[in-house]
Amino acid sequence: MLAFLDVFFFVFHTALIVFVLIGWAHPKTRPWNLAVQLLTLFSWVGLGYFYGWGYCICTDWHWQVREAMGRPMHTTSYTVFLVEATLPVNVSRLFMEGMTTAGLIIAFAISLTLNIRDWRRKRRNATAPQPQH
Repeated sequence: MLAFLDVFFFVFHTALIVFVLIGWAHPKTRPWNLAVQLLTLFSWVGLGYFYGWGYCICTDWHWQVREAMGRPMHTTSYTVFLVEATLPVNVSRLFMEGMTTAGLIIAFAISLTLNIRDWRRKRRNATAPQPQH
């Protein structure tokens, strides 16, 4: 079961990161993308106040699985783990944390802007007079 959970968290968490970064690109996923981004920010800042800034519950759970498997992590950063697990490079934790934070801030700004624009368009279309046939 632990091996399954290790793979599950690797795939799920990686897909979640990709969705956070580009989920705003499709109009149908924009509201969900914004919600997931807000949950991510809540985890990083809200829960981070208690557990350490940048706290991610997915990372915590994955690290607990790896610890139980006897494969503890050498980093607290999931993005460092992800890059080093998929590419033949070593990366700086500080660099990756900066890139991760910048990625979320940029994606959040885009998502918020597009969601507000979509909401305004929908509201404007709903209140516009309908043509008479």
